[in-house]
Amino acid sequence: MNITLSANEELIKKGREYARAHNTSLNQLVRDYLLRLTGGCEAEKAADEFVHLASTMPGQSDSSFKFSRDAIYDRHAD
Repeated sequence: MNITLSANEELIKKGREYARAHNTSLNQLVRDYLLRLTGGCEAEKAADEFVHLASTMPGQSDSSFKFSRDAIYDRHAD
């Protein structure tokens, strides 16, 4: 089934740029979003997407970085 959506030209441009940067299409982004909204997205797919985003977005930690309880709570051994 086809649908027609309307959006600001700049929003469409940014959406296409985002899609291109993530090796997908604007159509696929919209389909994926609708699946998530309606509960049609499987947990495994959502987890895979999280791993992908977490590993490709700025601000990622070094692969050797490990959280520690003391670091999280800024505790220091006295």
